[in-house]
Amino acid sequence: MTLSDPPGRRERKKAATRKAISDVATMMFLERGFDNVSIREVADAADVSPTTVFAHFPQKEALVFDEDDEQRDRLVAAVRDRPEGSTINGALHDFYAAEIATNIDEHGDDVARIFIRFLNETPALRDYAARMWLRHEDALALAIAEALGEPTPTAEIRVYARFVLQMQLLITDSDDQLATLDAGFAVLENGWAPVESRLSGSGR
Repeated sequence: MTLSDPPGRRERKKAATRKAISDVATMMFLERGFDNVSIREVADAADVSPTTVFAHFPQKEALVFDEDDEQRDRLVAAVRDRPEGSTINGALHDFYAAEIATNIDEHGDDVARIFIRFLNETPALRDYAARMWLRHEDALALAIAEALGEPTPTAEIRVYARFVLQMQLLITDSDDQLATLDAGFAVLENGWAPVESRLSGSGR
């Protein structure tokens, strides 16, 4: 009888392999440029076969983003599991702030800035990142509708979900991510009219 790893262990091993491949690929891309590294080179450096790489990552761009499903789940959980009395807007703001802080804590501010610059300077990765985040739109809209007791997302909920996800792209592009985060969610919370009124009144 052949003994196999229990499901929990298999999933952990799978996640560890996926992360190891992504880490190796990202370092190679940073050192040599995204277009100058092949899948076979990544596989060799990670000590796996190209087939294994493609089993975890459907395309080359995905190698840089190893937490797509996990990010969607955390995004939805930010709405569903928000503290009592917390608004959805506040909970999503705090989610993004925690993601920024975690990235800096794990990699350091300098490395985080280098990685962001690398993403912004690589068109294929910028486009993939945009599509990746917007794939979460339905899941986020459904979570918000559920939290508000709506059977399906209303037009307002869908617009709000799209704006929230676009915010991530603005944050990634920004040299001051926290300032962009705060400004974006302040507009979502209070609307544009007060901003326009304030700026018009200042003579701008």
